[in-house]
Amino acid sequence: MAADRPRTAAASSRRPRAERAPRPGRDLSDYAAIGDGRTVALIALDGRIDWMPVPDLSSRPVFARLLDDADGGCIELSPTGEFTASRRYVRDTNVLVTTFTTATGRVSVTDALVTGVAGRLPWAELARRVDGLEGSVELAWRVQPGTVLGTASPWIEKAAPGTVIRDGSMTVAVVGRDRGAEAPTIDGDGSPALTGRFTATEGSRHLIVVVATHDEPLHLPDPDNVDRGIDRTIANWRAWSKEFSYEGAWARDVRRSALALKLLIFSPTGAIAAAATTSLPENPGGGKNWDYRFAWVRDLAYTAHTLVRFGLREETHAAISWLFRTIRENGPELHVFYSLGGGLPTDVQTFDVPGWRGIGPVVGGNPAQSQLQLGVYGDLFAIARTYADAGNVLDVETGRMLSSVADRTCDLWRNRDAGMWELPDEQHYTSSKMGCWKALDDAVALAESGQIPGSADRWRVERDRIAAWVGEHCWSEERGAYVMFPGSDDLDTSVLLHAPTRFDDGERMSSTIDVITAELGRGAMLYRYSGMASEEFPFVACGFWRASALAVVGRREEAVAAMDELVATSNDVGILAEMIDADTGEFWGNLPQALSHLGLISAALTIDQTSAPVAGDRR
Repeated sequence: MAADRPRTAAASSRRPRAERAPRPGRDLSDYAAIGDGRTVALIALDGRIDWMPVPDLSSRPVFARLLDDADGGCIELSPTGEFTASRRYVRDTNVLVTTFTTATGRVSVTDALVTGVAGRLPWAELARRVDGLEGSVELAWRVQPGTVLGTASPWIEKAAPGTVIRDGSMTVAVVGRDRGAEAPTIDGDGSPALTGRFTATEGSRHLIVVVATHDEPLHLPDPDNVDRGIDRTIANWRAWSKEFSYEGAWARDVRRSALALKLLIFSPTGAIAAAATTSLPENPGGGKNWDYRFAWVRDLAYTAHTLVRFGLREETHAAISWLFRTIRENGPELHVFYSLGGGLPTDVQTFDVPGWRGIGPVVGGNPAQSQLQLGVYGDLFAIARTYADAGNVLDVETGRMLSSVADRTCDLWRNRDAGMWELPDEQHYTSSKMGCWKALDDAVALAESGQIPGSADRWRVERDRIAAWVGEHCWSEERGAYVMFPGSDDLDTSVLLHAPTRFDDGERMSSTIDVITAELGRGAMLYRYSGMASEEFPFVACGFWRASALAVVGRREEAVAAMDELVATSNDVGILAEMIDADTGEFWGNLPQALSHLGLISAALTIDQTSAPVAGDRR
């Protein structure tokens, strides 16, 4: 595997960008992500950490300058004078190395959310290790907790071992080695911070460690143990990376996307978050600012399929077992998503903070939880069949639950729903009906293999009835495409997901690809559905779905060309957001976005499994 490429401060992405007027707030592509299986931190190229919820990913963030520039809180570390910066991940890990170069010298900063000997630590431990490489460089650091989205007021107090910051129910402290004298400060607006300065010289090593807990005592680690912990964390990530196998086309991008997905796996339960952030807008006008720190059944279905194909047994079993148990505990109805802890989030709360670039609202929660989305039935059965086809056995209670859900699908598929895009206008969405077809097709296969009880004959008849209904009502001869819903001329890229499910991998799907490309395409990228070009930016995952569909219908050369263009839209360290401005390359929406990285992986694997080799070196 080739080493991940460094980024310099002068370069804004792997993809050239159009000239544009400067805007307040960072471009989201400026961020790299690190994590420990419990939370995620976003680090900018200049070394500032603008996002880190504590103790869990779904917690209200104590460091949230990403959403509240004045009072959100951040962790800073950079040279005191002018500098340039480049960065890369340590190969096969989610540990980040940033190199700062000044007129007087050069240093590297290794950032890790440290993991323990037996997995994640019971507290948050962010380690920043500075190594002097050349000459001398003076650096300054600052740890400034925020107002937890306007719900708490931090303060500094002395404790027996040293200074701590209290922030609502959070306790935060800084330890380290050769980090300069710690100086508690109060800004003009009353915001407290811990700060320090030191000079790195060739061969010197310095350590700044931010530790935090929520509603529990705070352990202050020994700096030498943390130093070793950084190396252990690198070894832990590399051991995990060795467990998955992929040496096909776009291998570097696939591996980096797999590591990004690993950041979103919530290790205490096995749940998989849709993204690491909340409230990052999908358009400059705001409004579509949602919290994605929940576990969507849809995303878990795609992730489970990917994990099985990579041979990652532990994550697959943990995620699938968590989901089946969570569905049973919160049944009998199947829900669109669940909390990372396994509950049903119901309330949506709006916080009185500005938002990224002042684009609000900032919210906790997601109103889609109460919607009827029929496609989720297909997602659930895809998970079960993926697991069973990998040589595993479903338990009795899961089998009974799935049998009941299959019967429910037979009754529900005729209903209008909110569709995959969680729309307020309920319709007979084509992709939802295709999802119900997928659910019953997999239910028949599971019953015939003895994995679940129930009436396979009924499911088979209803499956075929759905296929006939879609063929009669959702295909438009005039449009030469599957339309968004019967009677509409609108198009919906989510129907492309059903080329790989084999609902349709023939001429109609091939024609649909062409019509969607012509009307919703921006290069290799696609808008989600008709009308979105005036409201938002192309949805990253949709472009990868098109590439997969092209490969499935036999148009492999076009699929390869699309993939080559799409993988170049990630930032310098391989992170993808939800949406990308096709004109400027700017990121929009939450990140890292699971669906975007899943789309990349799935498309690469699908194309790689077709017959002809991919030309050139894309490994």
